[in-house]
Amino acid sequence: MTILAGFSWSGHSPAPLHLAAQLSRCTGGKIVAAAVIERPWLPNPMNNEYFNHIGLQAEKALEHAIAQLPPGLDVWPIVHQATSVPEGLTELATEVKADTVVVGSSSTGLLGRIALGSATDRLVHTAEIPVAIAPRGYPAHPGRIERLTVAYGGQADHVGLVAATAELAARWSVRLRIASFTVRPMSVFSGSLEPGADDLVIAQWARQTRVSVEEQLEAVRSGVDTVEADVVIGSGSTWRDAVDGVGWETGDILVLGSGAAGPVAQVFLGSAAARILRHSPVPTMIMPRRTAA
Repeated sequence: MTILAGFSWSGHSPAPLHLAAQLSRCTGGKIVAAAVIERPWLPNPMNNEYFNHIGLQAEKALEHAIAQLPPGLDVWPIVHQATSVPEGLTELATEVKADTVVVGSSSTGLLGRIALGSATDRLVHTAEIPVAIAPRGYPAHPGRIERLTVAYGGQADHVGLVAATAELAARWSVRLRIASFTVRPMSVFSGSLEPGADDLVIAQWARQTRVSVEEQLEAVRSGVDTVEADVVIGSGSTWRDAVDGVGWETGDILVLGSGAAGPVAQVFLGSAAARILRHSPVPTMIMPRRTAA
């Protein structure tokens, strides 16, 4: 497995490298640590000296960040010039035959949460391979990935996210968990519903979700030797409450799927997935859409 980690050499954030290290310890794959330098569309010979200087600065920042990683990892540094960061990472992903791209959260986001900047937002909506995003300030962890939590969207999962995540969990030898999230309507708090009525609706929805998940797991088991998964329901008055409600551990990754409206074999983040992503307290991997089974 080849993991392409995008390093923000100007911001010097090592979060993507920390996540890539966890993935590497889990999969045994090599890490290609990449710093992308943006160049204009039309090259100007007058700017060559400037970009050479920038390249040296990026190389030094990248080498310093790699030196801080724990020993024993197979890390290949590379400085690449492109018209944009997403374009550069896409080019490198093809060149090194990457299986996953790892990027960081925007510096404008909350510490410990995920926020998409302009570069990561474009990459998330165009990538043809899984994109893993580290929360802002994600620290180094000595361990590996221990559990995948796939966000189950009911009928929206006809793109095969549960099956894809189950296969990934089997390959990585990690635990699997399936989570569904729901936000309670504001009408509950304005007094327009009978007390407890919303709880009954949520409980019924949770039962139906568990039945549907079990049916999917039975179908997945035919293609994977062993599939055991916990099923959890997160609900709350806000998306953050719902996401936090399922509980998270060190070594967790949340897995989201492309929206059904997106093109096949590409990542396309739907509205519900985007809300969940913003409140995820753990690294999140977005899987490209599969063809319908």
